[in-house]
Amino acid sequence: MSDRPTLTTARLLLRPFVLTDAPDVQRLCNVREIALNTLLIPHPYPDGMAEQWIASQVENFAKGEVITFAITLREGSELAGAIGMRIQLDNDCAEIGYWVGVPYWGRGFATEAARAVVVYGFDRLVLNRIFAEHFTRNASSGRVLQKIGMRHEGTMRQGHKKWGEYVDSELYAILRSDRTALP
Repeated sequence: MSDRPTLTTARLLLRPFVLTDAPDVQRLCNVREIALNTLLIPHPYPDGMAEQWIASQVENFAKGEVITFAITLREGSELAGAIGMRIQLDNDCAEIGYWVGVPYWGRGFATEAARAVVVYGFDRLVLNRIFAEHFTRNASSGRVLQKIGMRHEGTMRQGHKKWGEYVDSELYAILRSDRTALP
């Protein structure tokens, strides 16, 4: 992989994060509802964490391990969230993950961004399988995955521990051969 790409959809610009995004990442992630439904985002969100996370993205991309996009609105350039893929090139697959800030919920931004990233994964990275999981309690995330053509593959009972509680998660995937199902 060479330069970090930018993807454009009808309403969004998915671009590499830059350090000037850190205050917005801090503000959007420092909300309990965001941390509650993600595995790796803590609450409260520590000062300096956004800068460290953004700085790590160049190296992770250069290693071919992770590609992360800032979800920004094409009109106004506001940061609405993040989406990325943890890439497993040996297996021709990747795990997609995303979060959208609370002020941007319910507008279809996660679905629009996820669809673009899945297309990028199949077309540019030539992946065979793209998968995702979400906590069972976060049904909205499941609807995003269904809307982009992913199939439910099962429930991992108490597969993760979040804030001292074992939580169930749902696993979804789409294969290259399912591509015709991609809306």
